Amino acid sequence: MIADEIRAEIEQLNAEKVAPGLAAVALRLAEALDQIPVGDAPTAQAVVSRDLLATMGKLRALSPPDVKGDVVDELAGRKARRLRGA
Repeated sequence: MIADEIRAEIEQLNAEKVAPGLAAVALRLAEALDQIPVGDAPTAQAVVSRDLLATMGKLRALSPPDVKGDVVDELAGRKARRLRGA
């Protein structure tokens, strides 16, 4: 189900803390999309899908990036490992 996938992505993005209202809208849109029977109302599916994609794009933009080390952190880690081994 689409709602399950959107819920998992929202959790991964930690979006509920940053924009709880927008996260709720995304979930509601995903649930609405799940309820539209496949093959019925293709225009409704397209409209809800477009709105869901736009909402998720906003959530992705607002969510804090994953904190990963940069090149400097990697070099510092290599140096520390080298010093420990010496």
